[in-house]
Amino acid sequence: MTKASIQAVAREAGVSVSTVSRTFAKPDLVLPETRDKVMAAAEKFDYSISRSAAALKSGQSFRIALLASETITTWFNANIFAGLDSVLRPAGYDTVPYPMRNAGERQAFFADLPVRRNADAVVVSSFNIEPAEVERLKHMHVPIIGINIPSTDGFDAGVSIDDRAATRSAIEHLIALGHRHIAFVGGETIVTSMKYSAEARLQGLLDAASAHPNVTVTHLQVPRNEMEASAVLNAVLTAPADVTAFCFEDDQMALPALFRLRQYGRQVPQDVSIVGFDDLDLAQAVGLTTLHQDPFAMGAAAGQMALDAIAGKPIEPAFQQPDAPLMLRETTAPPRA
Repeated sequence: MTKASIQAVAREAGVSVSTVSRTFAKPDLVLPETRDKVMAAAEKFDYSISRSAAALKSGQSFRIALLASETITTWFNANIFAGLDSVLRPAGYDTVPYPMRNAGERQAFFADLPVRRNADAVVVSSFNIEPAEVERLKHMHVPIIGINIPSTDGFDAGVSIDDRAATRSAIEHLIALGHRHIAFVGGETIVTSMKYSAEARLQGLLDAASAHPNVTVTHLQVPRNEMEASAVLNAVLTAPADVTAFCFEDDQMALPALFRLRQYGRQVPQDVSIVGFDDLDLAQAVGLTTLHQDPFAMGAAAGQMALDAIAGKPIEPAFQQPDAPLMLRETTAPPRA
């Protein structure tokens, strides 16, 4: 059976060919009653418009590029993707993830994008971009939106928590409980042009310590790889004996440490207090005190920003800062006398 043409659909609906095209490409610009007629005619003839044809006509790709640190399967990135998709897919856009493991991959993406021209907006999650990379997108009139970015420089809009202030609030809580020797457990410091938002969490600990001269801090660095859980446990077990509280860079480190410490006979919070960051679903189930963030909501907000930027609409406010509250549960308590 020969597929019906756009002209046949237009005749059946009693509208012009351009109206049929507009109904599929930008339905919000078509009156509801007209849109219903076109869709009924399209359904009758089993007609669907070609995405590539619509892209050629509009000059759009109907794709949004998501540049994510690490892999898309992490808790944070998976929820960011889901949040973006919840807003972008109903608007006719696909979200295409690009894992960025290092600065070279990031630079290659921005170098190739002007040639490929396969993204109408770029969303960058959790790391910085360079001025030269921004310039390429500006030249192409492609907006760039940030999620949990270390700096707003070069971005058209973004939504980010304050990692530094959030971590400081957790440390202030531990200090108020009476802890004076606190360790921060995070990933190894690697010299690179990639700057990550999570790096500010250590600074939050240092801020709190500088405000309390009687507090000492220890920075424990572990490799972020398949042996991470064992490395974290070893770092905690071999920490200075006077450390009574551990603040972890994220729940992915804190949760395994919590389980393994109990296996080694260390009581939490009686022997040591533990604070995480992220508030994974499991964190609430096991009573982990942690800092809460909602990557799905941030992804949805960034998706709407991308749509507004593509449409040339003003974004107010251009940069949003959701709260990252401390969720007080069962893993923090005053240190033993």
